[in-house]
Amino acid sequence: MPIVAQSSTETADWVSRFADDVIEESERRAPGKPVVVASGLSPSGPIHLGNLREVMTPHLVADEIRRRGYKVRHLISWDDYDRYRKVPKGIAGVDEEAWAEHIGKPLTSVPAPKGSPYPNWAEHFKAAMIASLAELGVEFDGISQTAQYTSGVYREQILHAMKHRGDIDAVLAQYRTKKAPKKQQQKAVDEAELEAEEGSGAASEDDGSSGSAGYFPYKPYCGNCEKDLTTVTSYDDDTTELTYTCTACGFSETVRLSEFNRGKLVWKVDWPMRWAYEGVIFEPSGVDHSSPGSSFQVGGQIVGIFGGKQPIGPMYAFVGISGMAKMSSSRGGVPTPADALKIMEPQILRWLYARRRPNQSFKIAFDQEIQRLYDEWDKLAGKVADGSALPADVAAYTRAVGTAVGELPKTTRPLPYRTLASVADITAGHEDQALRILSELDPEQPLASLAEARPRYDKAEAWINTHVPADQRTIVRDEPDAELLKSLDEASQQSVRLLLDGLAEHWSLDGLTHLVYGVPKVQAGFPADATPKELPPEIKTAQRTFFALLYHLLVGRDTGPRLPTLLLAVGQERVRRLLGE
Repeated sequence: MPIVAQSSTETADWVSRFADDVIEESERRAPGKPVVVASGLSPSGPIHLGNLREVMTPHLVADEIRRRGYKVRHLISWDDYDRYRKVPKGIAGVDEEAWAEHIGKPLTSVPAPKGSPYPNWAEHFKAAMIASLAELGVEFDGISQTAQYTSGVYREQILHAMKHRGDIDAVLAQYRTKKAPKKQQQKAVDEAELEAEEGSGAASEDDGSSGSAGYFPYKPYCGNCEKDLTTVTSYDDDTTELTYTCTACGFSETVRLSEFNRGKLVWKVDWPMRWAYEGVIFEPSGVDHSSPGSSFQVGGQIVGIFGGKQPIGPMYAFVGISGMAKMSSSRGGVPTPADALKIMEPQILRWLYARRRPNQSFKIAFDQEIQRLYDEWDKLAGKVADGSALPADVAAYTRAVGTAVGELPKTTRPLPYRTLASVADITAGHEDQALRILSELDPEQPLASLAEARPRYDKAEAWINTHVPADQRTIVRDEPDAELLKSLDEASQQSVRLLLDGLAEHWSLDGLTHLVYGVPKVQAGFPADATPKELPPEIKTAQRTFFALLYHLLVGRDTGPRLPTLLLAVGQERVRRLLGE
């Protein structure tokens, strides 16, 4: 059954507001036709989590439009006919020096990394993204720009651009002639560099061929070396005869552009051409596309030459990773959607993009923050269930858990992520031990099998195994720390005895939580269930001291997993032995 979203007046979230605008604009431009939203991705290297915002923003809007009963197409243009600009760092199966020989060729003409099952570079990196989008529930119509250009789909548009090259040049000249201070010039260079490797597939390094024959918005790929280091030296509008030379290998030839399919429009012309050709109503652009003279601003002027209009195009901010700088595909080591989906359920990743407006930056946690993120998610799920969540939060949650088609697969028993991570850490892959511990969390509703806790358990286990440093992993002592036990003062001995005396009665997650927090209260003469408001500040200090003692006795460190989880994981018999009973 499709999920029915609340109306925009009830939710007041950014997705609904954009959906209102897009539907209104679509009915004005193309009444009765499917609403068209678009994304562009360049498979020049790993397609990272920053690029995912290029897809998730229109996906969420398209999905809201579908929920309202409209037909909508979400196009993803794979900019696989872009030039290969540089060799990304750290790609397995790639020798940087050898692959540098392919710089300047279309991405679909570059070999895939060694060992890849895919026919070329572009298909190799597209495949991982396509699999991730499927897991995220993103429906789209993929368009290969290699297929579009090499089959002649854009022939009329190319000839039209060449015929109106003077008009295009005049638009571009408005920005070429402006002299900016050196700081602004450097910023523009930096933005152009980013634009060429991120966002909507911007991969052309210039605005076209400018030489003694004038300006041309078209770049042929060389018939000899396949590279785009070419200059158009002449063109005849009547016959469409075009002559070019290649500065890389010296090759030159004359072709009829009306029959020639080995080249493409330069980026700042190509993008607005596609807006007009596809009838795009909504397409976001990265912050790097939105500065003066950037492709989105220039495209808004050039699209009219092709008889089209600029889409509604919100600027989206960068997505960061906890502990990492801004992402760039060419710099290597950037987390991809597939990396995130190894350690978090698709609902959580969808939620991160749904709950923030496009112009708000945010970070995705691969460090300890992922545990806090899951706590926040579970708290929201509880509020949605009991009706206490705010409308906008309900809207973001609804968009995260499913689409207009239905809900995404979910974990049957969504136990706390931090608990699952601790159990996976302590049991080190032993599923029978993990099940024993998890089944003791709630004796009244014991977990029957690990399948009930999956896939969340698997995500938590993957996080422990791939993102927690070895020196932070939990290794339970084999033998009691006799020296430490012998050195304990009377108060410490009493606290350990109070814990041991209560183990059997409190052997569950909630029970042990009550017990470990209660021991210092009882020692100080307060009831175990006394609230923080009823206690003096020094009780917190006593609790921290008690917790540190238990960690030292159990794992030989000051800290570790939450003590109730750790105690369950170690097991009652072993806990008693390690605590000196």
